[in-house]
Amino acid sequence: MTASLFQPFTCRGLQIPNRIVMAPMTRSFSPDGVPGEDVAAYYERRAAADVGLILTEGTVVDRQGACNDAKIPMFHGEAPLAGWQTVCDRVHGAGGKIAPQIWHQGMVRKPGTGHYPDAKTDSPSGLTATGKQVAEAPSESEVEDMVASFARAAADAARLGFDAIEIHGAHGYLVDQFFWEVMNAREDKYGGGLIERARFAAEIISESRKAVGDDIPIILRFSQWKQQAYEAKLAQTPQELEAFLGVFVDAGVDILHCSQRRFWEPEFEGSDLNLAGWAKKLTGLPTITVGSVGLSGDFLGAFVGQGSEAAPLDKLLERMDKGEFDLVAIGRALLQDPDWVTKVKEGRLDELKDYDAAALGKLY
Repeated sequence: MTASLFQPFTCRGLQIPNRIVMAPMTRSFSPDGVPGEDVAAYYERRAAADVGLILTEGTVVDRQGACNDAKIPMFHGEAPLAGWQTVCDRVHGAGGKIAPQIWHQGMVRKPGTGHYPDAKTDSPSGLTATGKQVAEAPSESEVEDMVASFARAAADAARLGFDAIEIHGAHGYLVDQFFWEVMNAREDKYGGGLIERARFAAEIISESRKAVGDDIPIILRFSQWKQQAYEAKLAQTPQELEAFLGVFVDAGVDILHCSQRRFWEPEFEGSDLNLAGWAKKLTGLPTITVGSVGLSGDFLGAFVGQGSEAAPLDKLLERMDKGEFDLVAIGRALLQDPDWVTKVKEGRLDELKDYDAAALGKLY
C-alpha cells in the first residue's frame, strides 16, 4: 500500500532510499545561533529511523539583519559552522542524508531582535506587508550582497559535506518578499513584473551553483501563500506559474519544494493537481509536496497551541501512485515521533498518533 513512498530517488550526486523528506521546522534550540549536542541528536534519530532526506530548520545567512531570534541557528561563523559539521557527521553516521535550509527573514525580522539587535533589517523596498514605507530601499549593490550571502552559505554547506541545499523562498520571508508586488516596488533589475521580481532568487540559485559545484542538488522552497496574507497568490493561472518557475529552471534549480498548508487542496480551478503537481507538470523537474501530511489540521494551529488528529495516508498515496509529485515532506508528525517513517514502512499505521502541540517546545 505504501510501496510508492519507499522507492529510491536520485538527483545529481544525491541518492536516497525512499521518497520521504523531513520538512524544515524552526525549533529555536540553538543559543547564540550555535546548534549543540541536542540538535545533533534530534536529527541523528530521524536519520537512523528511515527518513530519506533531512531538510534542517531554517538557518540564517551572514547578513546581520537576517534573523529575529538569537536561538535560531546561524550558517556562518566558526562556532555555528562547527556545530553544523557535527550535525552533518552524525546524520551521515546514522546512514542519512541532510541539506541545510538557507534562510533570511527580511522584513519579518523586527529591528532590535535576533543575533545582532542593532543591525538594519533587509528588505526589497523598505515596505511592510501593508505597503507602508518604513525604511529606505536598499541599493542595488546591497541587494547583490544579499544574493552573495546565500552563495556564501551554500559554499560552506558544500565544504562541510552536506548532500544538498535548500533556499527558503517561501512564506513571506526575504526571497518571497522580492516575489511579492506588495513588498517589492523596485524599479531596477530586481523589480517590475512577476518574472522580473523572480530575478533575485534566480541569481541566488545561479551563484549557489557556482559555489557548490555540479554534484549537489539545489532545492527551492516556494509558496503562493504568505504568513502576512494566507490567500495571496503570486501566479493566478497555470500559465503565470509556468513563466514564474521557468526563471528558476533557467537558473539551474534541481528540485522545487512546493509549500501548501494542506497538500490535498487543488491549486487552480478545473484540476485536482496540487501545487507540486502543477510545478512538476509545467517544468518537468522533481517536486516535493508538503502540507499537513498524516494530520487533519494545518500547521498554523500548532503555533496557537492546537493539536491535530492523525489522518489516513490514502489521499497522499493515490497522488503519489499517479506520479503527481516525487517526494513528500513530513513536518509535525515527524517532529513529534522520530520513528514515524519506520512505522509507515513496516505497516504499523495504527501506531501513528495524534499531534500534540506541546511537541513544538521539545526536542525528541
